[in-house]
Amino acid sequence: MQKDIATPIRTQEILKKYGFSFKKSLGQNFLIDPNILRNIVSHAELTVESAAIEIGPGIGALTEHLARTAGKVVAFEIDQRLLPVLADTLSPYDNVEIIHADILEVDVQQMFESQLQNYKDVMVVANLPYYVTTPILLKLLMDRLPIRGMVVMMQKEVADRITASPGTKAYGSLSIAIQYYMEAEIAMIVPKAVFMPQPNVDSAVIKLTRREVPPIQVIDEEFLFKVSRGSFVQRRKTIINNLQSSLPNGKAKKDIIIQALGKAGVDPTRRGETLSIEEFGKLSNELYEEFH
Repeated sequence: MQKDIATPIRTQEILKKYGFSFKKSLGQNFLIDPNILRNIVSHAELTVESAAIEIGPGIGALTEHLARTAGKVVAFEIDQRLLPVLADTLSPYDNVEIIHADILEVDVQQMFESQLQNYKDVMVVANLPYYVTTPILLKLLMDRLPIRGMVVMMQKEVADRITASPGTKAYGSLSIAIQYYMEAEIAMIVPKAVFMPQPNVDSAVIKLTRREVPPIQVIDEEFLFKVSRGSFVQRRKTIINNLQSSLPNGKAKKDIIIQALGKAGVDPTRRGETLSIEEFGKLSNELYEEFH
C-alpha cells in the first residue's frame, strides 16, 4: 500500500520538493490527517462500480483515498502549479483523471458523457475551496447532473446554513435551494488543526443525497428560488415587506401579494425564516402568473 500523502511530514516533503507556496486567493488548505480522509470517503459509500468527482484536489491527499475505493476519479484543479505535483503523487493510480479547469466554467455534463458514461453511481467528494463553496454547489445542482449525491467539506457556518431548519437563525435561501434538490445532513465536524495551513474557521463535512422527487411541485423552480431569496433580503422584516421590495413593481402590487400569501396559507406578518420549503413552493406558485 502506498504511503499516505496526507501526513504532516509527507505533505511538507512534497511542498518542499516543488517549492510550492499557498495561494490565499484560491483558498488552499490541505488536509494532513489520513483518518479524516478515510472517514470522508466512507460517508460517500463508494465501490469499484462508482465514480467520484473531486474539486480542488490540491496535492492529491483526498484523491488518493478516492482512487483506492472508487472505479474512477475525475478531479478538477484550477491551479496550474499543482499539475506536476499531482502527476507525481498520484502516479501509482491509473484510475485518476486530472482536468486543469475552473469547475465554475466547465461543461460538467459533457465531461460525464466523455469520462463517466460507464458509471451509473457517481458521487461528488471534495474539500471545497471556502471562498466559492456556494457557487460550486449551486452550479452542480442547477446542471442537473446524474449524481447520487455529494460528500463535501466546507466552512462550518455554511454547512449550518445548508442543513438548517425553518425558524432557526441559519435558515435562509441557501437552505431552501439545496434542500429542494437534496436531503442534507452534517456528517462530521473537522477541527482546524488537521489542515496546512490552518484556516481561521471550523470546518464540517456535509452529506447531500439527491431526492428522487423534490418536496413540492412548483410551476417554475427559478421563480421559487427568486421568491425565497427575496423573502430574506432583510431578515428582520416581514415577508410582505420583503416581497414588496424584492418583486418587480411590488409596492404597487401589495394587494396581489397579500392575496397570494392568503391563498398559500401564509400570514403576511411572518418572517421569511419561519416558512418551510412547502410553504415557499405554494407561495411561488400563487405569485408566478403575476411576477415571473
